[in-house]
Amino acid sequence: MTGPEPETQVVVGLEVHCQLDTKSKLFCSCSTDYRNDGPNTHVCPICLGLPGTMPMVNKKVIEYAMKVAKALNCEIAEESEFARKNYFYPDLNKAYQITQYDKPLALGGYVEIEGDDGKERKIQLTRIHVEEDPGRLVYMGNAERGRYSLVDYNRAGIPLIEIVSEPEMRSPKEARKFLNKLRATLEYLGVFDSDKEGSLRVDANISIKGSERVEVKNITSYKGVEKALTFEVTRQKNLLRRGLKVDRETRHYLEARGITQSARSKEMENDYRYFPEPDLRPLRVKSWVKDIALPELPDARRERFVAQYGCSLNHARTLTGELKTANFFEAVVAKNKDSCTLAATWIADTLTGELNYRDMGIDGVDPVKFAGLIALLKAGTITDKSGVEVLRAMLDEQHKGETVETPQAIVKRLNLGKTAGDDGAIHAAIKEAISENPKAIEDYRAGKKGAMNFLVGQVMKKTRGRADPGELNKLMETALKSLE
Repeated sequence: MTGPEPETQVVVGLEVHCQLDTKSKLFCSCSTDYRNDGPNTHVCPICLGLPGTMPMVNKKVIEYAMKVAKALNCEIAEESEFARKNYFYPDLNKAYQITQYDKPLALGGYVEIEGDDGKERKIQLTRIHVEEDPGRLVYMGNAERGRYSLVDYNRAGIPLIEIVSEPEMRSPKEARKFLNKLRATLEYLGVFDSDKEGSLRVDANISIKGSERVEVKNITSYKGVEKALTFEVTRQKNLLRRGLKVDRETRHYLEARGITQSARSKEMENDYRYFPEPDLRPLRVKSWVKDIALPELPDARRERFVAQYGCSLNHARTLTGELKTANFFEAVVAKNKDSCTLAATWIADTLTGELNYRDMGIDGVDPVKFAGLIALLKAGTITDKSGVEVLRAMLDEQHKGETVETPQAIVKRLNLGKTAGDDGAIHAAIKEAISENPKAIEDYRAGKKGAMNFLVGQVMKKTRGRADPGELNKLMETALKSLE
């Protein structure tokens, strides 16, 4: 026997930990650029927490944190202070973390996303506070079956901001949209490098309305958040359908297996024994806020793309979703000022899809050469289908580390120039398609509209997409009428 169908409303709140891209750590001068060096090489008595050491706040960290708070519409506090969060874990060398508790740097604010219903929604924020990153464990084997672990303290003291949302997201998909928008904002501000491994980590709180809240810890990818929450929704609903209760607990996401696994019962705030950090004075930065200048942010750039370049709202949203993509688009249209809409369509739809398929970034694509491709399409020198072949050739050469040819050279080498209507090759291809597909001719005579589209497709295959679709349709119609 199973219980009644559970309440289906999903409630999601996120705690997002973002490493700020400063040159030195939060409380000492050790370099944050440690990833290509050996373990425990970027450490000092301060970030190791040795007795008698005194931390000193990195001013750049606070400036970056205030930039984020201002961009996310937060209220920056008149006074904030650091606190000690006490707990034991092998990578926490001091047995406490310096963070902020009851007096965070900023309160409130919001992130605007497109909800599941297609309407714009403001996801309210609770707070933004500054804290230090702990070290990291290096598992000998893997996290589940490793024989032992080593500790690397290079990461200890890296500056973090924790952005805490209200539980206002209603699906894993909305949670991923929230993260994508947040990441874009941080990149536009120049305070965050998403290419660095571990630069963004998420603790997700999720519940089915009316049941206990579950925390899923340390999810390290944007896709991982959606996958982990989707698994949790299914797991919790299955428990409720069977008449069981959902326990309040902390779980870990095992990315390789796509599941969450129970780690421990959920700690309460009093378990951490917070108290003010005695070695650091309170921060009073309110008068500093007016000097914090913000660049053009994703929403403003999206609106400008619509107004200035005539982009559709959906294309503008895609183009401004990542700073690199937005910059690439503007570099392309600078070379093709009369082809903005065409460039937007090809970048947002075709190029993005090809890059995702190859798991490549837009960084290595030459905007000048891509602008050359747009110019060929605009001039009618090649068809859309041939344009895709040219683009794929360019990306394949880039992926192999070879010198990327110009679009014009690829068109010439692969013979992809558009075939004119008076070219004998296109007439020959039409005759072949008609003779090879008698069933399609019968269907055409029977009034089936799809038959002509099928025959046109056969000709496009024979001409490798070089025939102009509009012209080809007219020629095919004439050829078919001559058979009547």
